[in-house]
Formats: sequence, C-alpha cells, structure tokens
Amino acid sequence: MKIYFAGAIRGGRGDAIIYLRIVSILTRFGTVITEHVADSELDVRGEELSDRQIHDRDLEWLRSCDCLVAEVTKPSLGVGFEIGKATEWGKQVLCLYRPSEDRSLSAMIAGSDKVTVETYSSVDEVDAIFARHLSR
Repeated sequence: MKIYFAGAIRGGRGDAIIYLRIVSILTRFGTVITEHVADSELDVRGEELSDRQIHDRDLEWLRSCDCLVAEVTKPSLGVGFEIGKATEWGKQVLCLYRPSEDRSLSAMIAGSDKVTVETYSSVDEVDAIFARHLSR
C-alpha cells in the first residue's frame, strides 16, 4: 500500500515530532511516500524547490497513492487542498485530529462524508486507528 502522509509545513512545524512518530507507525502498514513531512530539519520555509515543483510533484505522488493520511490538528491550507484533491479522485482519506478547548476542526473536513476523522489524544493510539482503517 502506498500512503501519502500530509501534515503542516508552511502552516507551522509545531507538530513535527508527532508527525515523525505517526510516520514511523504508518510504515508498518505500507510505504509512506511523503516521509519528508516528518523531517525535523524541515522548517516553515519548506523545501529547496520552487512552489511549482512542489505542487506538481506532490500532486503526482497523491495521484499515485492508495490512501491519504492527514494529521489535521494544525490548520494548513496545503493539507486542506490535498484532502480536497484526494476526495475528488476517490482516494481513501483518514484524518487524525487532537481536539482541545481552544480549537475546532474545520467543518469542511468534519462534515465530509468522503473523509474519515479519528480523534486521538496520544500518538500511542494511532496504531489501533491505522489497524482499523488501513489494510495492506
């Protein structure tokens, strides 16, 4: 299974350590083609590619994947765009969200019948979430 992992980059890297742990767990369920999203060296400036190169490459990867797993706690325009394209293309979409009193998940994600949202409070819970939703 080819898994496209999405998480905030230019929207903020505050959850990068969480992304690293999630990607590590995801590798047990398939090949994560976007492991770089979890790279602790990656900052809000992104990669050393042009915006067009990133856009075109990422859409090619997204089109080739079997499913999209997105960590959506940190709002990100790019992740929202990727989720929209994945649902348009009929991809399986699983979003992970850590609720808190000071933020709410976008209604465009929470209200979509083409997106599965799983809430969690600790990364220790995501292995069981993946076991329920992802198969090789």
